[in-house]
Amino acid sequence: MPDHFTPAQHVKPFIYETATSKNLHFCISDIQSCMRISDPNALALEYTRTMMGFLLFKPEPRSIGMIGLGGGSLAKFCYRYLSRARIQVAEINPQVIALREEFHIPPDDARFIVLQADGADFVHHGTGRFDVLMLDGYILEGLPPQLGSQRFYDGCHASLRPDGIMVVNLQYGDPDTDAHLARIRHSFNDAVLVVEDGEESHSIVFACKGNALEKFPLGVIRRPPDLDPAATHQLLAGFALIASVLKDQRS
Repeated sequence: MPDHFTPAQHVKPFIYETATSKNLHFCISDIQSCMRISDPNALALEYTRTMMGFLLFKPEPRSIGMIGLGGGSLAKFCYRYLSRARIQVAEINPQVIALREEFHIPPDDARFIVLQADGADFVHHGTGRFDVLMLDGYILEGLPPQLGSQRFYDGCHASLRPDGIMVVNLQYGDPDTDAHLARIRHSFNDAVLVVEDGEESHSIVFACKGNALEKFPLGVIRRPPDLDPAATHQLLAGFALIASVLKDQRS
């Protein structure tokens, strides 16, 4: 597999729609993104709700970077419920971006933009830009090599503000998962928490540039300030799972 993909190599996604959901696929066996018809801004897949657990450590982000748009689940949720945050999304496949209206992804505006860009290039555009960086960049063949190198994760670290946090989705079955984790730990000086989601198909990695993992108080899970109750309701189970894993890691 080459280090970078040319436009001719982009796989064309397709939509599978039911009475209750609209799904984005690259192949019929794997769902890339799922949207509930009745609530387009909801997080329909559990791993996405777990990824939003960064709010436990960074409850009021002002700058969020994302690599991988898909059906826009995370982008829409952050845009809807984190109104103070500026959100930049890098998506390499123009055919994915072309479906943004199908998935109710908002148009670009002063605090939201979708860029057709390689994620590896995206993180190297400047240091200290993001409070949060979310990585969910899988394609049909798996995680592209340029999104898993040591240089890439070093760049992710550099792109974060001093107390920033990176959140990574790693899928079960990827033979390179252990190597990815080792590189992330190296880049983030082992300030890393790995949470297996309840669907048993994803490992969600929280990597902190500062000491947020050490400072987080164990005990009662409190709603992040200013977070809408509807958003909190979706995320509580993920919050509890993350706190439980962190407690086990400390013990």
